[in-house]
Amino acid sequence: MSILSINPFMLLSMPGGGEWLWIIILVIVLFGGKKIPELARGLGKGIREFNDAKEGVKKEIEAGAKEKDTESGTKA
Repeated sequence: MSILSINPFMLLSMPGGGEWLWIIILVIVLFGGKKIPELARGLGKGIREFNDAKEGVKKEIEAGAKEKDTESGTKA
């Protein structure tokens, strides 16, 4: 069986229970118990900043659409 005959969705699937266990063990070994809270805080802060930026862009797009609607409504 060649690599090309493998279902591409299988390559992108989420890890199972045993795989998550290995990933957690690897993270603990690489970063140590004291660095994990710092890593989690940084990850949380990054996700929060990303979501804030996403909401800001969404609001700007909605404001631009409303502005365009009001301009087209007054000219008609």
